[in-house]
Amino acid sequence: MITNKERDNIILIGMPSCGKSTVGVVLAKALGYRFVDSDLVIQEKTGKLLSEIIDEEGLERFNEIENRINASLDYHKTVIATGGSAIYGKEAMEHLCSIGQVVYLKLSYEILCDRIGDLTARGVSIKEGQSFEELMKEREPLYEKYAEITVDADDLSIREVVHLLKDIINI
Repeated sequence: MITNKERDNIILIGMPSCGKSTVGVVLAKALGYRFVDSDLVIQEKTGKLLSEIIDEEGLERFNEIENRINASLDYHKTVIATGGSAIYGKEAMEHLCSIGQVVYLKLSYEILCDRIGDLTARGVSIKEGQSFEELMKEREPLYEKYAEITVDADDLSIREVVHLLKDIINI
């Protein structure tokens, strides 16, 4: 249960296409919270699409920009959906953990593959030549490291995930 006013946000982490933004919007409505998608904040602050930042500045620079912007997010009573690569930013994740409860939306590789689409067009932070499966194996330990709550969403609808989180978070 969140009792500290400084930790009154819900931070959603997980692989691209796991449903962070979709669940985040519905959860925010259910809680009477605001909703923020950190990828959109990055695009707004840089004036570029995520894919443009990666193409023009490279993956390492993109991760630095994402880390800096996520580390500066200042919200209260907000559901924040992060980009899948947010967990690479140590300062950002320490900050996000300090301002809210971190929830890992976990989906199986098979379901993610059905949903993901074009990685490049989505602006996914992935190394050249790296497979989506390799990316997932690289990231999973980091998601687990930072998560206070993990929701295995394979067999759950959006509504079921939201109800489960409302019960667990108990706001």
